Amino acid sequence: MAYLRIEYYSQALHRTTAFEMLVPNDPREGVPEPSQPMKTLFLLHGYTGKAGNWVPEDLPAKYNFAIVMPNAENSFYLDGLSSGHAFQTMVGVELVDYVRKTFGLAERPEDTYIAGLSMGGFGALHTGLAYPDRFGKIGALSSALIVHEVAGMKPGQGNAVANYDYYRECFGDPATAAERDCNPEVLARKLKVEGKAIPGIYMACGTEDFLIENNRAFHKFLTDEEIPHEYHEGKGIHDMVFWTEYIRNAVEWMFNS
Repeated sequence: MAYLRIEYYSQALHRTTAFEMLVPNDPREGVPEPSQPMKTLFLLHGYTGKAGNWVPEDLPAKYNFAIVMPNAENSFYLDGLSSGHAFQTMVGVELVDYVRKTFGLAERPEDTYIAGLSMGGFGALHTGLAYPDRFGKIGALSSALIVHEVAGMKPGQGNAVANYDYYRECFGDPATAAERDCNPEVLARKLKVEGKAIPGIYMACGTEDFLIENNRAFHKFLTDEEIPHEYHEGKGIHDMVFWTEYIRNAVEWMFNS
C-alpha cells in the first residue's frame, strides 16, 4: 500500500494546502491484477479532524480503489464568506481535477465516490449532491445535519460546538441557511425537480449518537421525496468504534453493488 502526502497551491484557499492518498499497489501472490481501472474514494474528516485513513486496509486492495483525504479544517466543506475559505470548491472541483490530471483517477462519476463522518458526513452529502456529475455514490456516517439548528440561531447565540459567527462564516446568513444550497435538502430537491441523476446514498448513525434525530429527519426527507437511499442504524455513539464498523459496510455497498 502506498501512502502519499501531496502539497499543492490551492486557488480556492489562496494558499498551499496538502492532502493524503492511499493507493493499493502491492503485488499479491496468487491474486491476478485487477481487470478494471482503479476507482477513487474521497474520504472526509470530521470537526477538529484532519486527513487520515479510517477505512479498513483490506478493502482498498479487495475492491481496487484509491483513497483521497483532504484537509478541510472546520469548514463544513462549504464555501465560507471570507476569501480563502472556498472549501466546497476545493474538495468538489479543484481536488477532483487535480487528482484526475496528476494521477489519472476519478475521471468518471461512476468511478468516484465520497464519504465522511460527522462534519465529513454532512460534507459528503452536500458535496456529492452539489456535484453529481463528479460523484456517483455518497457514504455518510453520523452526519452533522445541523442546517435547521443553524437557521434558528440569532446573533450572540451558538451551541456547545461553536458560536454564531463561526456558523455564519460557514453557512452564510443563518436565517436563510435552510432555504439555500448550503442545505443538502435543497440540493437534492433541485436535482429531482430538474430530472438529473442523484448519486447513490448510504447513511448510518448510532442509536445513542447525539445526532441520531438529525439523521432520522434527513432519512425521512429522502423517503418523502422518494429519493432512493440506504439508511441504517446500529448500537453505538459518536465514535470511531461505530465509524470503523460502518465504513466497512458503506465501502462494501459502494464497490460491491
